Amino acid sequence: MPQFDPAIFSPLLVWLVVTFVALYVLMSKFALPKVATIIESRAERIEGNLAKAEQLRAEAANVLAAYEKAIADAKAQAQAELAKAAAESAAETARREADFGKRLAEQTRTAEGRIKAAQADAMAQVKAIATDLAAGISAKLTGTGVDQSAAGAAVDAVVKERA
Repeated sequence: MPQFDPAIFSPLLVWLVVTFVALYVLMSKFALPKVATIIESRAERIEGNLAKAEQLRAEAANVLAAYEKAIADAKAQAQAELAKAAAESAAETARREADFGKRLAEQTRTAEGRIKAAQADAMAQVKAIATDLAAGISAKLTGTGVDQSAAGAAVDAVVKERA
């Protein structure tokens, strides 16, 4: 191998230094500045993207908070409307029950009045029938006529005694 030949070792070292310096100059003047600018632009773009992502995350958090608040407000309003409707329904039911109770009481009083009138009429008819029967039975048993007013007085006495 010619690289290990000591006779040509010094010219190889010179060419090595010349090549190294040439590559170093080329790399430091042309290639490395371009790489550095590309790395810086990428770093700036990444930082911008991170800032934008943080801003979007904050906006999303604000939107989510507003959404949750809107949902909570809607639920509260719905509960209030539901309570209002229930109160109105209860008030309407109570009013209808009161009206029904008044009508029922009036109908009950009217019916009781009719029942008392019918009872008084029935008692008058029963009293007249009882007076006629008492007079007729007394006449048959005793063979003499009995006065209607006396038979009526006897029936009245029996009715008062039983009541």
